[in-house]
Amino acid sequence: MRTAVVVLNWNTKDYLRAFIPGLLHSCQQAGAELIVADSGSTDGSIEVLDNEFPEVQAICLGENLGFTGGYNRAFEIEGYDYFVMINSDIEVEDGWLEPLIQWMEKHPECGICGPKLHGLLRNPDPGAPEPYIRSSRFEYAGAAGGLLDAMGFPYCRGRVHHKVEEDRGQYDDAHPDVLWVTGACLLIRSSLWKQLGGLDDRFFAHMEEIDLCWRAQLAGWKVNVVPQSTVWHLGGGTLPPASPFKLKLNFRNNLLTLEKNLPGTYITQGCSPEKAARKAARFLRMRVFLDNCARIAYFCTGKPELAKAVRDAHREWKELRRLNRSKPTPAEGARVAGLTRKLIIL
Repeated sequence: MRTAVVVLNWNTKDYLRAFIPGLLHSCQQAGAELIVADSGSTDGSIEVLDNEFPEVQAICLGENLGFTGGYNRAFEIEGYDYFVMINSDIEVEDGWLEPLIQWMEKHPECGICGPKLHGLLRNPDPGAPEPYIRSSRFEYAGAAGGLLDAMGFPYCRGRVHHKVEEDRGQYDDAHPDVLWVTGACLLIRSSLWKQLGGLDDRFFAHMEEIDLCWRAQLAGWKVNVVPQSTVWHLGGGTLPPASPFKLKLNFRNNLLTLEKNLPGTYITQGCSPEKAARKAARFLRMRVFLDNCARIAYFCTGKPELAKAVRDAHREWKELRRLNRSKPTPAEGARVAGLTRKLIIL
């Protein structure tokens, strides 16, 4: 089975130097092809690839199309059974890819899978031979698989808000079905990618993988975590955690995801299309109210730039929702896993 492992790069040549060697070696062992899709970098990333990693295929996109547009262009390649999206700031070890491929081969009902995600820390000693330290704690972006709480806020097994657990194997025997796996490292069947039409370009970046995995489940597929595989994620390589732009994308794209996928999910739970649409509309009104509460809290705690980000998120959501009103129609027998009754804001 042919597998394309694609790194989407934008001005992260230092990460390419640090992490491509290990990634390339592991791909060669697994019989996969490593490709770097460059989003118009201006930091010399292409020169680094040409001079230091000539065996790595490069796709020059010419401009920054975001995470969604970049992967949609990169995955136009033909002849592969599986696509892997992986961030440029991820460190791997030999043998991380094989369990993912083997899982898909043994579980034809699974359309998307991903590894456990651990944190990768910068070594505080500048003279140390290893610039990064692998953590035994889960990492924010995906931990041991993603879920959604009762109010539509995403969280993970092993991570709630910014609190992360140490990985003691507590989720290794858990049911593999989750709502989503992180786009920092995700394997998808190429046939399913084409069936779903790839990522939603409206998102640009952040939460696009939640929408993709949710749509996959509505199409009748399962989304699984494979605990036999672990990768280490540095995080914050493109946008810092406190970025107002990142906050805006998260608030905006959370609403896009819910509006798009809730109606079909309610249908899988026995609602008529009309009732499903009404329930989804009520849910969105509640979420907008909660978002505005967060906006007020940001303002009252001296963070006006974050309050403005929430306001801008709502404005852009209202504009973007007009561009694509199509909502997935669930396949017969489809079930959506990973929707919980927990309230993480409490």
